[in-house]
Amino acid sequence: MIELLFSRGVATAEAFGDPVDAVLLPGEESLVAQAVDKRRREFTTARHCGRQALGKLGIDPVPILRGERGTPLWPPNVVGSLTHCDGYRAAVAAYALAVRSLGIDAEPHAALPAGVLDHTSLPDEREVLARRSTDLHWDRLLFCAKEATYKAWFPLTGRWLGFADAHITFTRDEQVTTETGVGPESIVAAGTFTSTILIDGAATDGGPPLLTLPGRWLISDGLILTAIALH
Repeated sequence: MIELLFSRGVATAEAFGDPVDAVLLPGEESLVAQAVDKRRREFTTARHCGRQALGKLGIDPVPILRGERGTPLWPPNVVGSLTHCDGYRAAVAAYALAVRSLGIDAEPHAALPAGVLDHTSLPDEREVLARRSTDLHWDRLLFCAKEATYKAWFPLTGRWLGFADAHITFTRDEQVTTETGVGPESIVAAGTFTSTILIDGAATDGGPPLLTLPGRWLISDGLILTAIALH
């Protein structure tokens, strides 16, 4: 499902459970040594997906360790992103020569807990969501898009990006389509989003500043998926 949000050049992998062959590699064990079983399984399978995505790029299995603020550490000249939620884990990876940064997030297609939207959105965003159709949980979609934005932002800047530091707008496809064409019947809705950065977007990779981050989203099988690929 996650592959529908990306064009060629991005390797993807996903799991809707925790396969028995998902194991931790040296160096990863200590990262979840004190974690509860649920967190440990999510961590293990997400990295299993990460290695599957790397394998599609021709890269042998390697530990995916954790950097500053929990950012996954990928092999040299590779960018990637991981995500997990109840019943779903996914990873994407690409060569840095083809893609500057990646960010993905997954959330259940359900309303945010009471009060969360007020703390994770801007007043203008809430005003727009209030006028949106009620067939989708736009509040959770907004939260999911903000998470994907941060994951694409941080590796290029090394700086925190708060929920109020990016203004996100959405478009919804009239016909459910994806980068690869018409989507499967299981897709409830899909579209694009734009994250407009409201703070200094200077990057550390020598590239242009991050002013706007374009993304795609879809809702299917009770899940919301958001994705950003900066080329």
